[in-house]
Amino acid sequence: MKSRLDWTKAKLNRIEDIATDVREFTFDTEAVLGRFQPGSHINIKVETAHGPALRTYTCVHNGPRQLTIAVKRHENSRGGSAFMWQLQPEVAVEISLPENRFELSWGAPSYLLIAGGIGITPVAGMAKALAARGAEVRMVYAARSAQHFAYGDELKSVLGDRLQQFASDAGQRVDFAREIAALPEGGEAYACGPIRMLNDLKAAWAEAGRHFSRLRFEVFGDSGTFAERDFEVEILNRSGRIKVRPDETLLDALRAADVPMIYDCQRGECGLCAVGVLEHSGAIDHRDVFFSEGEKASGERMCACVSRFDGGLARIDTGYRL
Repeated sequence: MKSRLDWTKAKLNRIEDIATDVREFTFDTEAVLGRFQPGSHINIKVETAHGPALRTYTCVHNGPRQLTIAVKRHENSRGGSAFMWQLQPEVAVEISLPENRFELSWGAPSYLLIAGGIGITPVAGMAKALAARGAEVRMVYAARSAQHFAYGDELKSVLGDRLQQFASDAGQRVDFAREIAALPEGGEAYACGPIRMLNDLKAAWAEAGRHFSRLRFEVFGDSGTFAERDFEVEILNRSGRIKVRPDETLLDALRAADVPMIYDCQRGECGLCAVGVLEHSGAIDHRDVFFSEGEKASGERMCACVSRFDGGLARIDTGYRL
């Protein structure tokens, strides 16, 4: 069961490679779009090797009948980036109207923006919006190499020396403790990137004694501690085993097996799809931002939409009852 989305047809107008492994797609839409706030996203109906699916992408720009997204090419794609990267101009797709679950507040005295890799997509819009309002804002942006900085030149022109870029292939790494110490009391931080980066950020934020209500973040669900592998699950009060492929989520596999599930965001943020973990032979790869670090360490529950097991067999409780 999922919340209803409003959909519109869209035709691909333009494609542009904006960084290594990052491609921008601009669509003309049938529906008139309202002006979205930074952090908004859309869902796109894609076709994968195993059937239709939904994938979520951040809105980068938009107009009354046009919007732009940026998609990273993944070697181990679950089907989303592979589908998007084979699209050609004039192709029609179905997209949901923009919605926002990574909202930027406008009342903070100062802002620290943090992006890792393709996590730049929501953060870039925040940077430009805050700069346009004259807000006190700094940004740190980490990527694999100088060639991987999507929107780097555009952000440099907007932020100047308030933007710092860190290329990992040059041995550069963000010092979160230092960046947080430079953020005035009462300031807010917004971050999007791989789960390891966010875990480091959250640990530094806690160490600094900052209130967690002033740290907001978004993660992409294909970012985990382990590479994707096959695993199997058994469900309490249900016979048989369900195999989960590397290119599908536990939630997708459960739904394909007609297991009743409640879910919504499919990004590890809302917690509606959480299942109980009774036994497991492979480590739990938590990829959500819903559970606290203590809850993740307990290993009692996991978000089926993004988190997975590092191989092996697990026994879970979905709440399914005969």
